[in-house]
Amino acid sequence: MAVPLLDLTPQHDVIMPELTRALEEVTRSGKFILGPYVEAFEQQLAAYCGVKHAIGVTSGTDALLVAMMAMGIGPGDEVITTPFTFFCTAGCVTRLGAKPVFVDINPRTYNIEVEDIPGAVTRATKAIIPVHLFGLSANMGPIMNIAQEHGLKVIEDAAQAIGARYEGQHVGSIGDCGTLSFYPSKNLAGLGDAGAVVTNDDDLADRIRRLRNHGTKDGWHYEDVGGNFRLSALQAAALSVKLPHLAGYIEKRRAHAERYGRHLEELPVGTPFEAPHRHHVFNQYTIRCHGKSREPLRSHLNARQIGNRIYYPVPLHRQPCYADLQYAKGSLPLAEEAADLVLSLPVFPEMTREQQDEVIAAIREFFAAD
Repeated sequence: MAVPLLDLTPQHDVIMPELTRALEEVTRSGKFILGPYVEAFEQQLAAYCGVKHAIGVTSGTDALLVAMMAMGIGPGDEVITTPFTFFCTAGCVTRLGAKPVFVDINPRTYNIEVEDIPGAVTRATKAIIPVHLFGLSANMGPIMNIAQEHGLKVIEDAAQAIGARYEGQHVGSIGDCGTLSFYPSKNLAGLGDAGAVVTNDDDLADRIRRLRNHGTKDGWHYEDVGGNFRLSALQAAALSVKLPHLAGYIEKRRAHAERYGRHLEELPVGTPFEAPHRHHVFNQYTIRCHGKSREPLRSHLNARQIGNRIYYPVPLHRQPCYADLQYAKGSLPLAEEAADLVLSLPVFPEMTREQQDEVIAAIREFFAAD
């Protein structure tokens, strides 16, 4: 049978009556821009993440952008981050006129290598953006120690990791702030683009609320030059329906991941590493192919109509738009190696046992014929 990489239809079928009621209520109210539905979701989200403030915005990308704007990051500043992530992590830095400084990754977790961060700190460094990649928390304890030692801000890019925890603490609640994405492929999937910033910093939250609304509180007096980063009330209502189901979605993903691990452990692929004291939420289930097996395996899976995707085929320091940063090929070898070897498999919560069996059988068949 064909197995998609992601299918939200069965998830929506279960909650469709709730979704329909929530969207109808917003539509009948006429309150589409900020207002009570956004505020209700923000309170719900803050409670879930264990923070004082959640500020809904238009996307995970805009969450990163507005967080850095609120911190005053701009021309002349440097921001340390990972090259093995979605483009917006560094793209938002560049949009503000600052410079992304890339640090290599840990080959087991694919997250930023903590030991390499101090060597990247300069007088111009303003912040660190650790990315909780694929749903696994970065090693936040040492990162926070480095930040404190050098007086740096920490923005957690938790776009793929809502519900993940580091030593029992929700990601996004550890640094100065965390940024979330509710893009449809994420564990808490919106009905389009949506995002949020979460924080315990009252002043930072206040600035972000102004900046998402062009820099104003009351609509007439502008303390800052912001943007239109307002979360739609329709998205907020849909997300309010879905958030109480998130724990169940995560446990299903974890169960799928555990079963993949048992059935793939004897094959020549690397399965995801679950670091100690970190709760993985498996936004992606990413295997590591050995040698030159990835492209033939992809072709085999495609022929069987089994969804798969490479996250990410080109690390950011090797992207054409960052050629001026002059990172030579081989300068960040572990990120480059990961880009050549990783492959993500279907792991969405509603994937059936039969669908997962199909994926496992196809992979086993490929290596049996090798």
